[in-house]
Amino acid sequence: MSEGPDVSAIVAGVEKRLFVDGKWVDATDGRTFDVVNPATGAPLCAVADASPADGRAALDAAAAAQRSFAATTPAERADMLMAAFALLHERIDELALLMTLEMGKPVAEARGEIAYAAEFFRHFAGEATRIDGGYQRAPSGSARFLIARQPVGPCLLITPWNFPMAMGTRKIGPAIAAGCTSVIKPAHQTPLSMLALMGILTEAGVPPGAVNCVTAMDAGGVIEPLIRSGLARKLSFTGSTRVGKMLLEQCAEKVLRTSMELGGNAPFIVFGDADLDEAVEGTMAAKMRNMGEACTAANRIYVHESVIDEFGRRLAERMAGLRVGPGVADGVQVGPLIDDAALHKVEALVSDAVGRGARVLTGGTAAGGEGYFYSPTVLTGVPSEARMASEEIFGPVAPLTPFTDEDEVIAAANDTEYGLVAYVFTNDLRRALRVAEALETGMVGLNQGVVSNPAAPFGGVKESGLGREGGAVGIDEFLETKYIGVAM
Repeated sequence: MSEGPDVSAIVAGVEKRLFVDGKWVDATDGRTFDVVNPATGAPLCAVADASPADGRAALDAAAAAQRSFAATTPAERADMLMAAFALLHERIDELALLMTLEMGKPVAEARGEIAYAAEFFRHFAGEATRIDGGYQRAPSGSARFLIARQPVGPCLLITPWNFPMAMGTRKIGPAIAAGCTSVIKPAHQTPLSMLALMGILTEAGVPPGAVNCVTAMDAGGVIEPLIRSGLARKLSFTGSTRVGKMLLEQCAEKVLRTSMELGGNAPFIVFGDADLDEAVEGTMAAKMRNMGEACTAANRIYVHESVIDEFGRRLAERMAGLRVGPGVADGVQVGPLIDDAALHKVEALVSDAVGRGARVLTGGTAAGGEGYFYSPTVLTGVPSEARMASEEIFGPVAPLTPFTDEDEVIAAANDTEYGLVAYVFTNDLRRALRVAEALETGMVGLNQGVVSNPAAPFGGVKESGLGREGGAVGIDEFLETKYIGVAM
């Protein structure tokens, strides 16, 4: 597939304005910013660049709609989510192409993300009708306790560029299910997917003001006044730990409820008794999903010294066989990184590791030409003092480090301020459970390289975040518990 009239039509068919109170509106001062195709470095289109006043108008709309939206029935909200689920699948091809153009991932992978994104709507449609409460007799018998679950109120939802649709539905789904209105601010690199979703939600019957969307280059300038306004009652953020900490400080002033899905530094552990074919497949999934641009990506790959040479050979062979190119081209498996800064960071991390003694088994260079491409890379003998041992790589680079025994690798895996996810490959069930329990992470993949699932709780510990998204507990982040005492 190559860029042509169909591509132009898909980009042209997406609204580029702000979505406020059920209407498409220009930024108040008429400002716009460019959305860039990372495969070419050229602009795709321009979208509205919101001002703080635009952000406040969106939050005012959400606050005004909160009472009426909370009064809708669980069944009505479930129907909205199921209608949106159906529309996402109906338009999966055009939405996938749109995502590839603004973000870079291959179209086949983008289609997978749209399907994954839709599942959050289906999952939370079910949760909307299962919001529980309670009835209890006081121990003295003199009263009855009624326990109600009510929507927390207007929410601010901030999403990243790497999964521009799924990270939105993972927040919007439970907000709608719980009866919360929201203002969503997508990453400036990838606003088109979220703007397309606003149109779908409108078609699905979500009423004006229940979901609003502001696109902006100056995210802090737009969001901070909303946090401090007193109108918002919750903030859900997916992004870097550095920004997450700043937002937590701002939220403290008004004591906002917060959900934070922050950075990761995932260890991937391959024991000597692991099935190496299975471990290589797991590594490919954990490392190369989204070109490595994922907080769940395998960032530190520890391989037992008895199998590291064979494992490295097999992994390098697989990585070297991947086809790199524009995500819209047939057969491409690895698209570009998101921008020039991301490319330079990966180059610097690889250069640092090689300078400290790591060996390149395959790749190790930028692909060259236009766009932000980096060759799939495997390094072996990466020392613990290398920068990539403590920094998120966010690129198609697999660093291998040998280890000798279980206690040693657990200590190395836990030697980080992050704690999002870990992966363990072994055929010893007792070891698998022992290591999984010892790892300081919110999630563990045992003999699998992808753990994300809308029906499972997603989130980390330590500086990887607060709260959980998805699963049966995901809606809890958008609900308050109210106790009503009734005298008898």
